[in-house]
Amino acid sequence: MPEARRTGVVALAATAALSLLATACTGSSENSADDDPNANTTITFWHGWNAPSEVKAIKDNVARFEAAHKNIKVKVVGNMTDAKINQGLRAGGSNSPDVVSSFSTDSVGKFCASGAFVDLGPFLKKADVDPAKVFHKPLLDYTRFEGNQCSLPLLNDAYGLYYNKDAFAKAGITEVPKTWSEFAEVAEKLTKEKGDSYERLGFMPNYHGYETTPGHYVSQWGPTYFDADGKSNIAKDPAFANMMTYQKGLVDKLGGFAKLEKYRNTFGDEFGAKHPFHTGQVAMQLDGEWRLQMAKDAGVKFEIGTAPLPVADDQKADHGKGYLSGTIMGIAATSKKQNAAWELVKYMTTDTEAVVAFANDIHNVPSTIAALESPKLKIDPAFKTFIDIAKHPKSNTTPAHVDGGTYQITLQDLGYRYEAGKVKDLKAGLEETAKQIDTDIAKAK
Repeated sequence: MPEARRTGVVALAATAALSLLATACTGSSENSADDDPNANTTITFWHGWNAPSEVKAIKDNVARFEAAHKNIKVKVVGNMTDAKINQGLRAGGSNSPDVVSSFSTDSVGKFCASGAFVDLGPFLKKADVDPAKVFHKPLLDYTRFEGNQCSLPLLNDAYGLYYNKDAFAKAGITEVPKTWSEFAEVAEKLTKEKGDSYERLGFMPNYHGYETTPGHYVSQWGPTYFDADGKSNIAKDPAFANMMTYQKGLVDKLGGFAKLEKYRNTFGDEFGAKHPFHTGQVAMQLDGEWRLQMAKDAGVKFEIGTAPLPVADDQKADHGKGYLSGTIMGIAATSKKQNAAWELVKYMTTDTEAVVAFANDIHNVPSTIAALESPKLKIDPAFKTFIDIAKHPKSNTTPAHVDGGTYQITLQDLGYRYEAGKVKDLKAGLEETAKQIDTDIAKAK
């Protein structure tokens, strides 16, 4: 999990900006690459990691690739934001990237539709690689758009529940909640009020509470974002109304929006040592697998427990599923060395040994089916939770779309207004939001 990982509305806003810029990109989805992958050459690889341990992990992975491909040298450029990546994809030239990795899966639809990334289908076919046999379906859902596999997964993020085992024990809670009804009871029991604030909050439900976004919540209701005709389904699929109704009820139960927001403003940085879960300000946290190592590095004073997020009360049999996301990797359409670039992409995304080693180094979930089962994968009981979530057949993601992440921003904006009590009629709000999503998609096309 990189320090620079996008999250919440900030990430989606950045994605929206990227989507607007990406419309200027040009490129073909056909594999017209004619460079010789066996020739001595140097390719440029841009990535977004910036923490020293992560940068080292990338360099080690590339070194293994170069050892296996003596003729290909890789110039690695790190800490590349999506804005810089997009500028490079538009500009082309000798200093632009051949291979790109991005944390923004929301950008995939635009990358595919604009031709900024080449369609990897012909490369996969030539290499006799069947993506459906290499990756679980949710990962393919966020790396392709309308049949164009313009990117591949590079490691995986699985979202689950972190909880303070010491706080659970002191409160007499012996089981981790499996349904949202059970979760509300536990969150309330773990909450200790202190005047007009809290000594400890069982859970921060507000949408600005770091990873508590609508997309991460609603995954546990099994949503369908778009219908067969590509129209927004959020007003028709009860998953969205049920999720928002539940979240608003939890906000009210734990003290109300204003009181919670006041407390939330005392929290430390999401990726720093003063994260509220680390400090004990909250007893439970919705988060990805990277939080485990971050909490350990922060020296938390309590025993950490992990579990899948709760599910809707009528979907208890599906407990164990979760929201999946991750890093994506693609080939720039402006690259003149696409065959050589493919060798790096293929190695980093489909080679089991490479995927496992990289996952172990940066404490992320592997992205291939084979790597998830590898005996070389370093798994302790707490991390195994996220491996199991990644394997669960009902785990899901937000699908790639031509408007990038704009449809998620629009839904999240409704969530902000509804939790704050500014929207009184949720049904009307969802219908209005669905219309706006359809309008934005039509414009994007």
